[in-house]
Amino acid sequence: MSRFRRLAVLWAALSLTACAASLGAPRPYPLAADGWTPAAAELRSVGLGLPGGAKLASGVHFAGGLNILAAPTSPLHSLSDLKLTGDGGLISVSDVGDLAQADIRLDGQGRLIGLDRLRTRRLTLQDGQPISDKSDGDAEGLVLTESGDLLVSFERRHRIWNYGPLTGLSDRPTPVRSPDFAFAENDGMEGLAAAPNGWRVSGEAGGLWDCSPARCVVVTPPPGAPIPDSEYRITGIDRDPSGRGWFVVQRRYRAPIDARAHVRRLAPDGTLGPVLIELKLPGVTDNFEGIAAETRNGKTRLYILSDDNFSPAQRTLLLAFDLG
Repeated sequence: MSRFRRLAVLWAALSLTACAASLGAPRPYPLAADGWTPAAAELRSVGLGLPGGAKLASGVHFAGGLNILAAPTSPLHSLSDLKLTGDGGLISVSDVGDLAQADIRLDGQGRLIGLDRLRTRRLTLQDGQPISDKSDGDAEGLVLTESGDLLVSFERRHRIWNYGPLTGLSDRPTPVRSPDFAFAENDGMEGLAAAPNGWRVSGEAGGLWDCSPARCVVVTPPPGAPIPDSEYRITGIDRDPSGRGWFVVQRRYRAPIDARAHVRRLAPDGTLGPVLIELKLPGVTDNFEGIAAETRNGKTRLYILSDDNFSPAQRTLLLAFDLG
């Protein structure tokens, strides 16, 4: 979100205490004719930072992290959500209208150590033309539905569009059902996840809906007073692969540098569970907006992603955690 460009350089300086050795460039990706363009980035491993920062609930274990560094004009910036593709890869969307894909690289112990075959493509409008206006391309959430379609939620011009199957994305997206609510311009549909017979939507300033092709049903109504930046707001959501609800990432920012993130469970009725992961200074922290979940070796693996807003005072971080 653009408001986080106000973060002081001190935040970046403190966060850099978590950096470790560079992992080098990803393995080369041959040019393809499917609309995707190879993307270059440097990957550096990160830990959880200084003691007193990260707090993990019992049974939660850190499973590796990456700092993704790209050229200033690269589309690998301002990534605002991610989901797993089910074949060892991930897909992300940026709030300027780009998709990014990569294959996740793990070591022998299953820890996150790299990303391979990084590639990007521009999202399009309904007439097939690439998005060129920020007000059209402020994508904040994405999901792969049970039928395999890629849905993307946008704010400013609030809508959810269906781009078809990931194996053959359409350049002429079709609108799908979204909540009938007057979101503020920069406080839209931040979270998007699969749900039984449809998709679950969370508003950044509050509110939760379950949608299907036919209608959207309110799960938790938006509060009378929107949740402010200074309190925890849901910025990403993904379905628990066990079928017991969802996981959410929440973000809180209090000037000048107090940025925090929580990961919690979300019940079908919208009730939030205890905090599973807390990230704050002096540990690693940033503007976390994306979350993805999968089952791996009988445990739940979570990935969370931060949005750097194209700001040198912020970073694109991908962190992995195992539950159980």
